[in-house]
Amino acid sequence: MPRPRIAHRRERVLAAAEGVLVHRGFDAMTITRVATEAGIGKGAFYLEFGDKQELLEELLQLSLERVIERVRRSGPGGLGEGVRRMVLALLGEPLLVAALLDDRRVLGAGAAVAAELRHAMQVALAAYLAALQEGGAVRAEPEPAAMAVAVLASITGFLTQARILGGAAAEVQAAADALALMVSGLAGGVAGDAELDPAGWLRLMVLLRH
Repeated sequence: MPRPRIAHRRERVLAAAEGVLVHRGFDAMTITRVATEAGIGKGAFYLEFGDKQELLEELLQLSLERVIERVRRSGPGGLGEGVRRMVLALLGEPLLVAALLDDRRVLGAGAAVAAELRHAMQVALAAYLAALQEGGAVRAEPEPAAMAVAVLASITGFLTQARILGGAAAEVQAAADALALMVSGLAGGVAGDAELDPAGWLRLMVLLRH
């Protein structure tokens, strides 16, 4: 008689792996350790994931989806407001932050997976900005690709500084508010900008990756 399937096995593996990854790093994360933390056998791991790279890809995807949901939850908002919500949501997603900052202590040999995510984010943001320019929601200059690089640079700069500030919540919040103003100024949004889906470009990225 076959053994009964362990309830929520995949979710347990993901939860265990995220904890190991954040605290020990990709290179130190072994399948045996993840399986032990998840309360399953090593063989059961391979019924859900082919290898550690596949596991990391899904963890980053789930983290991104949680950020998108938090950004969308507060309703419409301009590009600057969307970035503000995004960076604050990212503070609760240490693995995704490590991917955006190319933190090799965490990523190790999984750095290529994170690099693909960053590239997809840049491509999606440039495409989204191009669509906004065409619709007149943001200024016609600069080029969407250049604007995307500038916006992402401001996001990674914020995340780096937030690490330095640590638990200084008021300073981090103020910095997020200032970042929103900077991005809004760069984009030069018009009145209709306030009615945009603030998570639009992140959702576009998810679509482009599938």
